Amino acid sequence: MAKTLNVPFIGARRPGPPDRTDRAFRRPGDPGALALVAAAFVLAQLILVHPGTGLGWDETVYVSQVSPHAPAAFFSAPRARGVSLLVAPVASWSSSTTLLRIYLALLSGLGLFVALRVWRGLFPMRALALAGALFATLWVTLFYGPQAMPNYWVAIGALVCVGCFLRARAGGRDRAVLWGTGLSAALMAWMRPPDAVWVTLPLLVLAVVAPRWRRVRPLLALVAGLSAGAAEWIIEAYVSYGGPGQRLADGSRIQGGLGWNIAVGDQMRSLGGRVLCRPCTGGMPDPAVMAWWFVLPLIAALGLLTAVRARRPAPTLLLLACATTAGFPYLFMIGYAAPRFLLPLYALVAIPVADALVHLVTAGGRWRPVIVTLVALGLAGHLAVQFAVLQATVRRTADSHHGWAVTAAELHRLGVRPPCALTGRQSVPIAFYAGCSSVATGGHNANTTAAAIARSVRHMPVAVVTTPGGEPPGYARAWSPHRAGDVDVYVSPGAGSRTP
Repeated sequence: MAKTLNVPFIGARRPGPPDRTDRAFRRPGDPGALALVAAAFVLAQLILVHPGTGLGWDETVYVSQVSPHAPAAFFSAPRARGVSLLVAPVASWSSSTTLLRIYLALLSGLGLFVALRVWRGLFPMRALALAGALFATLWVTLFYGPQAMPNYWVAIGALVCVGCFLRARAGGRDRAVLWGTGLSAALMAWMRPPDAVWVTLPLLVLAVVAPRWRRVRPLLALVAGLSAGAAEWIIEAYVSYGGPGQRLADGSRIQGGLGWNIAVGDQMRSLGGRVLCRPCTGGMPDPAVMAWWFVLPLIAALGLLTAVRARRPAPTLLLLACATTAGFPYLFMIGYAAPRFLLPLYALVAIPVADALVHLVTAGGRWRPVIVTLVALGLAGHLAVQFAVLQATVRRTADSHHGWAVTAAELHRLGVRPPCALTGRQSVPIAFYAGCSSVATGGHNANTTAAAIARSVRHMPVAVVTTPGGEPPGYARAWSPHRAGDVDVYVSPGAGSRTP
């Protein structure tokens, strides 16, 4: 087992001579186990999540910002440009979803390896490998690792940021930890600025309030990283949304109004594979699906006790504090749920949980065989549940995306080809699949008027998408109705003449 680095408890006396600390940080430890975990994570994504599965609704918004395949979709206030820039190396020249998924899966595996490696010397290597395996085998992690979505990358940034901040505070001379603190904070803010603030809140408070944690360089690195990552979001807020305050207010309104709202039950309902629980109604999933959620805080508390007894409580305390603030807004301040929102919480709490489990199975005593058996059975059951939920979620998602592709193909047959425009039900993802622009006269994605849509018919085909039997808007009531997959479409006059 790799020796652990004793990082001082909050408020305790300062660590020993710097050279001694640096030597501890440079203890190599074998990262081979971490590399194996990361490689297995990539392989599991490619096998279980099917790279050929089409893009989801939010993914089409992010990818369309850089893809030549379709015009850029409306970019609403809560979003940030990090994902679009992340996928640009592939999406900017290729429309292949398979290639994009493989690229993101490889990148997510590399990110997991780097995030775990930051913690070498702070926890035993076997605990870090187990932490990576626990986090990587959650269905939500496997599902979103290869997706063009921001939450996994906030989770990776959180792990790196907390680890590098802790190392910088402990007196290491390596400037890499300062760069790591700043760049990981920038990554989080680049993806989701509000989430970056929530994750780093305990670090900022400690660096300002706790006398033993007041070090200028780690604080500056953290603040500089957050500012750099959020700079584009802030500039865009002034240019397009009336300022950061107004953009936050608009984002809150789109998300149903942020405020005191206990969403714990909503998150529990989403554990069964509901990628978006809004409105979050219906019954709870099977108790076997939810069991790990109740066990998680208990094992995390045991991990804290283990760290206190080992006289290295600071890393565990800081991980749990940042996990708490990362999860707080999504558990108590929002009126709906999506399991991906809690990925940063799961990533941060995975290390204390793994540390506790390693301690349980390696501690001596006559009860050790019983404990090892119980832990092994518990983990095996947990993996079985996670993979079952993942399989069902992937299947439902693939069916939904296939439906959009069928509708897009039917629109092409009806003469709605680029340049073209779609409006109405699910027009954002269907428009991307069809290579059209998506327009809306109301709702969160409002970006045009009915009069402008009526005028656009003169120079390009336009279609309105409705539920089966749904009524189109007034300007489209004389348009040609058709069934396209599981929706109805009303095609503007003249579009059919484009059919070969």
